[in-house]
Amino acid sequence: MSNSDVHIKIFNDPFYAENGMVISIGSGAACWVVDPGLPPQGDEIVAFIAEKGLQPEKIVLTHAHGDHIAGIDVIREAFPEIPMYLAKGEWHMLTDAHENLSSQHGVGTVVKNASALDLAPGDELSLDGTVWKAFDVSGHSPDGRAVYCESLKLALVGDAVFAGSVGRTDFHHSDGERLIRNIKENILTLPDDTTLIPGHGPATTVGQERATNPYLQG
Repeated sequence: MSNSDVHIKIFNDPFYAENGMVISIGSGAACWVVDPGLPPQGDEIVAFIAEKGLQPEKIVLTHAHGDHIAGIDVIREAFPEIPMYLAKGEWHMLTDAHENLSSQHGVGTVVKNASALDLAPGDELSLDGTVWKAFDVSGHSPDGRAVYCESLKLALVGDAVFAGSVGRTDFHHSDGERLIRNIKENILTLPDDTTLIPGHGPATTVGQERATNPYLQG
């Protein structure tokens, strides 16, 4: 299996251009919703799922900053039984606008349907025959996660690492040294041809970031 077998539809909000996603495999109907963000992302995701005849199995959150969680209630209103996966250390952020940083920007995002299942390092999630392993990429947020599928050579890395950059670490719960250490230990150790899809901006590869990302040299 290669990453040509995965279908990823990205939805961007007009404020932060956050990459909310719907992911499915091959011709299968099963899908994940990943990091549903600010309007109109939630409604667009629900409409896309209906249009394509997909069946959402999980909401997967890389972290719980406001721009990555604002669409959760819209998704769960449309699909009430869908489970949500988020590292336990960030559960409190779902219902606290200060902790999820949205209050700093006058949004005040609070998730009403905030029940979640833990996503711990080493945990594995399945999607239509593929297996995705969770890695610790905390530092930008207190308990951030990436999920990696070896068979697809693909990782969803949230706001840990971007094409040519890394996540901000000037927030009250950020830790820059921890972020760089986790990226080097848990992302740059993946094969060079692994595609990285970040929470903002274009996709990149492990090899590209190892060779050229100025924050990851040395």
